[in-house]
Amino acid sequence: MPSFDAVSELNAHEVTNAVDQANRELSQRFDFKDTGARFELKEFLVTLHAEVDFQLKQMLEILKLRLSKRGIDLVCLDIKEPQTTLATATQEVALRHGIDAETGKKIARLVKDSKLKVQASLQGDKVRITGKQRDDLQAAMTLLRGTKLEVPLQFNNFRD
Repeated sequence: MPSFDAVSELNAHEVTNAVDQANRELSQRFDFKDTGARFELKEFLVTLHAEVDFQLKQMLEILKLRLSKRGIDLVCLDIKEPQTTLATATQEVALRHGIDAETGKKIARLVKDSKLKVQASLQGDKVRITGKQRDDLQAAMTLLRGTKLEVPLQFNNFRD
């Protein structure tokens, strides 16, 4: 029976490359010279450090540009509020990956309500969709691509 998995994955190597490129751009820009502005990456959490709030906004745009050029969907960004003190300003940007239970249930409900001849089942942080025909699975992929979810979806493990 044909099936595929709907997942939300981030390529950690590409995220690291994008943050490195953003740091390199900060070091070369005139308006950020000798300000101590930098990006820090730990797991899937990027911390922006700058002197003032205005610089954080510029740094966020640089980060978004670098991530999008590396093929990372910006829907996965969870941007926190900036914290400012007298000397520094910091902001955290979390990169969401994986499908949580609530989003998985929403995807399963969408597939069930579409009246396609496929079934969806939650399996950890992915949703497996099975059907009798390949055309039904491709219709389910098209349906999921057209919906607006809070996580970017990829389709893998397509089996005939």
